[in-house]
Amino acid sequence: MYTGDQDYYQILGVERVASESDIKKAYRKLAVQHHPDRNNGSKESEEKFKELAEAYGVLSDPPKRELYDRYGKDGLRGAGYQPGFSSVEDIFSSFGNIFEDIFGFGFGGGGGGGRTRGRRGTQRGADLRYDLELEFHEAILGIKKDIQVVRPVTCDTCKGTRAAPGSSSKTCGRCRGSGQVVQNQGFFSVATTCPGCRGEGEVLEKPCPDCRGAGLVEKEKALTLTIPAGVDSGTRMRLNGEGQFGLKGAPPGDLYVIIRVLPDERFVRDQDDLHLECDIDFVQAILGAEVEIPLVEGKKSIEIPRGAQPGDTVVFRGEGVAHLQGHGRGDLVVHLRVNIPRKLSGEQEDLLRQYAELSHSDAGRKRKGIFGKK
Repeated sequence: MYTGDQDYYQILGVERVASESDIKKAYRKLAVQHHPDRNNGSKESEEKFKELAEAYGVLSDPPKRELYDRYGKDGLRGAGYQPGFSSVEDIFSSFGNIFEDIFGFGFGGGGGGGRTRGRRGTQRGADLRYDLELEFHEAILGIKKDIQVVRPVTCDTCKGTRAAPGSSSKTCGRCRGSGQVVQNQGFFSVATTCPGCRGEGEVLEKPCPDCRGAGLVEKEKALTLTIPAGVDSGTRMRLNGEGQFGLKGAPPGDLYVIIRVLPDERFVRDQDDLHLECDIDFVQAILGAEVEIPLVEGKKSIEIPRGAQPGDTVVFRGEGVAHLQGHGRGDLVVHLRVNIPRKLSGEQEDLLRQYAELSHSDAGRKRKGIFGKK
């Protein structure tokens, strides 16, 4: 029995560095092996089939896979994903044509006819994508963002029936309303989209003039997003039910907001830590000093220790990026860069020569050449 604790890579039997092709190949092999129709509707096979689909759904999606590799399943949930499927039907509904993409055909027959994709009119609406660009400080601190999304919604004229007012549709005679035609090929019953009705299961007498028989029209909707502090490029947010509307009362899909964070000229981000270069002169490095550094929001005074060396770091715990999962923040790491002046005034040079003499250093003295000349 799958408990939800197994590692996705172990479930598919692949290495963590496996390519997209390797993951697809592993899933194809195991999905065929554990498909319920091939195992007489075995409950154990169904659970294994759902487990495989959950693992493939994450590892085949680069942003989800990156989030999983960094934060595990908690990271997926925090970004709006809900891993797992309640039933085999849920897998077909959520993945849409994934089985046609992978296997080249859909599954049917064998007592599983109800698990096919069915008519397009009863399908859940498609998921939509929105790319959101954030400034660096917006991602670090969090922000509310107003966006405008264009999405297909139910046509007001035909109420999603796709037929013009006063007209109707009739059941497709070729597939008898199933939207698919089934052919037996060895052990499997192979289901393909009906060419007569293109998977609709019905043939319109007269298409709706406003949506041209699609049942959906595009409309713009304003949404306000609450962006949590700590998001990074590749983070996905899922807005349930804000995707394309389903036909004939089917539920709408979801809207996935894909975040891209612009770089900052001062800070470099490494997961939840921030790195900053701080310029000091050689006197500050020798004697120590108090200098001011920028933060993502505001400024901060820091103490440079006496005898600081180029490349030394000063670490401030909890001054970095808020952890997207859990509490606390990363660190701010300040890298010291000591600047050596290229030119000196006469007085500055005299003082440095005095320092050299006190230190018994031969700095500034001219050495004899190999032929005894200075």
